[in-house]
Amino acid sequence: MGMAFAKSFLQYDLVKKENLLLVEKNKERMEALRGFNTGVVTGIIDASLGNYDLLILAVKPQDFAAVHPSLREVIQPGQIVLSIMAGISMDLLRQTLQHPLIIRAMPNTPALLGMGMTAFAASPDIEVSQLRKVENLINATGRSVFLEEEELLDAVTALSGSGPAYFFYIVKSMIEAGKQMGFEESLATLLVKQTMLGSFHLINNAEKSLDELVNAVASKGGTTEAALKQFKEGRLSETLIQGIRAAEERAKELSKS
Repeated sequence: MGMAFAKSFLQYDLVKKENLLLVEKNKERMEALRGFNTGVVTGIIDASLGNYDLLILAVKPQDFAAVHPSLREVIQPGQIVLSIMAGISMDLLRQTLQHPLIIRAMPNTPALLGMGMTAFAASPDIEVSQLRKVENLINATGRSVFLEEEELLDAVTALSGSGPAYFFYIVKSMIEAGKQMGFEESLATLLVKQTMLGSFHLINNAEKSLDELVNAVASKGGTTEAALKQFKEGRLSETLIQGIRAAEERAKELSKS
């Protein structure tokens, strides 16, 4: 996700390469980053980080404990810290970094294509002008929404943060159904992908509710109705909702650990 942000900043000329510092402690990944030529790459956290307006924390939550002592030593008073780590609250970030200017965001993987969805919240010490600057950077990766309540980020994590995986899971199941009905995988994949793409645009452009769109396809006594009946009997909707709520509960658990 850190690389997705970096590439988007460069793509829209929001940051110059020479002003973008990428810190990667793993030697193999560090060399890979240098090959991408997306900025200045280093393997250490040192005083040079104090020269940048914004620090983005894009490490895994379980790795934060190994990083924050070094960061705390070099963060300067006016720098903004943008965390895209799941489950690490702003209170914990403020305490461990001993720094008040914190923004916490939850993006998702379509940010890699500039089509992501990111929700973010800010600490009270962040000024409106600072928030707008960071929002402009985030919007380079897709769309964003500001949340007054940080607690809602757990729900965002479950809904849009993890959401692409749910979508991929459904697509995979549909492709498998196509294979079982006799299609080659490549043809089944084409049929499903284009159906999903077209349906997405229909949602965005048709002046109809989702129920109306479903009913427009499901004629009485037809094939779609047969499928929907099976979905209802298998409690597919309830299972999806329960799964998303389980993801939310897990996000809450992580934020308390």
